[in-house]
Amino acid sequence: MSQSEQKVVQYLNEAHASELGLVQVLQAQIAMTPDGTYRKALEKHLGETRDHARRIDGRVADLGPGGNPFQTAMGWAEDALAQTFAMAKMPFDLMRGSGGEEKVLKNAKDACAAEALEIATYTALEHLARAVGDETTAKLAASIRSDEEKMLDRVMREIPKLTDAVVRADVHGDRSYDVSETGAADAVREAGEQAKKAARRANTRARSTARQARKVPGVAEAEGQIKGAAASEQDLPIARYDSLTVPDVLDNLNGLSQIDLAKVDAYERKNQKRSTVLDRTSALRGQEPWPGYDELTVSEVIAVLGEGDEDRAKRARAYERSHKNRAGVIDTTKRETSNA
Repeated sequence: MSQSEQKVVQYLNEAHASELGLVQVLQAQIAMTPDGTYRKALEKHLGETRDHARRIDGRVADLGPGGNPFQTAMGWAEDALAQTFAMAKMPFDLMRGSGGEEKVLKNAKDACAAEALEIATYTALEHLARAVGDETTAKLAASIRSDEEKMLDRVMREIPKLTDAVVRADVHGDRSYDVSETGAADAVREAGEQAKKAARRANTRARSTARQARKVPGVAEAEGQIKGAAASEQDLPIARYDSLTVPDVLDNLNGLSQIDLAKVDAYERKNQKRSTVLDRTSALRGQEPWPGYDELTVSEVIAVLGEGDEDRAKRARAYERSHKNRAGVIDTTKRETSNA
């Protein structure tokens, strides 16, 4: 996959995450909206949003394998984050506002913001796709953007009516409905359970894809640098890191994977900047004996070494001696090189 196609896939993944998050939000808003033309518009757009997510996912699949696997993992992580955020927001939506009328108005204003973000997302995707000659993706983005523009226009026309309902209810005491009678609680609980399941599936797929991504040279190091730059002490592979002396830190470095070494290195550079620690992490960081090595158990490494590649066995022995120092692996490399 070319660099331009990878950039298109990145934007497609962002759009997909946005659509999945919007599905959960729309479900909650529908549950809090009384029967009528506005609720029907929300229900129609929920169907459109699900279709948008399906079409975006299909386009990513059409672009085929060979893209950046780390980017793919991040795409699934974005999906999980979008759905988890939407799920967490639902109970708050139920409580805000002085009455049912105001809850619906506030949700409508949120819907305007969500649609504006969607329009911006697809405008950028369409422009990017045309700039790199991907007319298929450009047409897809334009089609979905048109749906979002129609929905934004529809919600904007509804705002004055919903505001009038708030005035009648909160100023004149003429309440037209009670949100507790719309089935909101049950529907939101159901939507929340669906969001939890979807987020768990996305998280599982993200972890699986990330493991595959680390089999590509350089990806593990890049992932560690990214995570380390944003990490807190609790995210590090060494417990109570900030309270440890330099010798204590050095004692814990040898057993770390390349991704964890990169994470510690980035965290140390951002915080204490101790030269002895940074020198040691730099010395330990380097190429694994083969891509994905750090993800393997002792038995998995031994199985690979059993293929009889002497050079591979030498690389594994040198790496193990300076890093994890696992006796089972070192003993196997000795046997493999002596038998060669």
